Amino acid sequence: MIDYQTIKPWLFKLQPESAHHLAEFALRLPNICQIPFNPFLESHFVTNEILKQELFGRTFLNPIGLGAGFDKNATMIRGMQILGFGFTEIGTVTPKPQEGNPKPRMFRHIEERSIQNAMGFNNDGLLKVQRRLKERYPFTTPIGINIGKNKVTPEAEAINDYTTLIKALHELGDYMVINISSPNTPGLRDLQNEEFITRLFEEAKAITTKPILLKIAPDMSKEDAVALTTLAVEKGADGIIATNTTIDYSLVKEPKDIGGLSGAVLCEKSFEIFEAVAKELYGKTTLISVGGIDSAKEAYRRIKAGASLVQIYSGLIFGGPDMIKEINLELTELIRADGYTNITQAIGADRK
Repeated sequence: MIDYQTIKPWLFKLQPESAHHLAEFALRLPNICQIPFNPFLESHFVTNEILKQELFGRTFLNPIGLGAGFDKNATMIRGMQILGFGFTEIGTVTPKPQEGNPKPRMFRHIEERSIQNAMGFNNDGLLKVQRRLKERYPFTTPIGINIGKNKVTPEAEAINDYTTLIKALHELGDYMVINISSPNTPGLRDLQNEEFITRLFEEAKAITTKPILLKIAPDMSKEDAVALTTLAVEKGADGIIATNTTIDYSLVKEPKDIGGLSGAVLCEKSFEIFEAVAKELYGKTTLISVGGIDSAKEAYRRIKAGASLVQIYSGLIFGGPDMIKEINLELTELIRADGYTNITQAIGADRK
């Protein structure tokens, strides 16, 4: 195998979006070629009785998942399993295909191990993603589907985009995620309000019994985050994902004036919001933490704070594919060192 850290300097000479397309080409091959379980998968996919848990009616063989935004079009599901992810969240998917924002729209902050993206929900649209999921689902590891509104859809009609997507896709994934927290679609974060959340979950729960989660932004106050997520759970949300990217550009030395930041600089900001939400909602709903996680130590901090699952995106870009295996192996040891025999005993340990 080629060592990722050896080739990373060459990949980083490419524009970030070009490098992403190259990675996608490699990672979609297992889907296209129907590559079976092989020595690489067997050596990278870590599972054991300590990491295994039941959620959403599925077995999660390990708690490390791919965050939304990397596999926008459901082309890399098999490839992500081969890298060692215990679950994959595809999307964000919109009803109609859209190109996203003008390029360049993705930038690296190498010194800060962070990414700034202003992609704007570029994706192939509902019909193509639906077709791909029909070919793949049900899969051996759980699949989440992250959904959002089209840029051209007026705010007053946004709920129709979400209900259209839920109706079309709810039988093709294990859970769905309402994305109203991306900073890259004008007006989207304005939907993080009581009226919209109430109506959306009322209509969504009338459509499907599949779990529906809400993903929130890190840029609201802790009080507002707790109020919003508590309301969502009261109205039927089956879980909370915290957090999306941040527009706090003071976190990097040379920011662009567009898009959201992810990666290492988001770590503490994301954790603070997650911690506030977990203090209120741990034990009442399923919590998933994402934002700046790139080590077993950080993943375990989120788990002990109340996260049943954690997600990684930008960390993969800087750490490479071996990182998922390393995190799962070290996480196993951290859980065992605390005297637990299963991850469920560690979840929320700091809340008890």
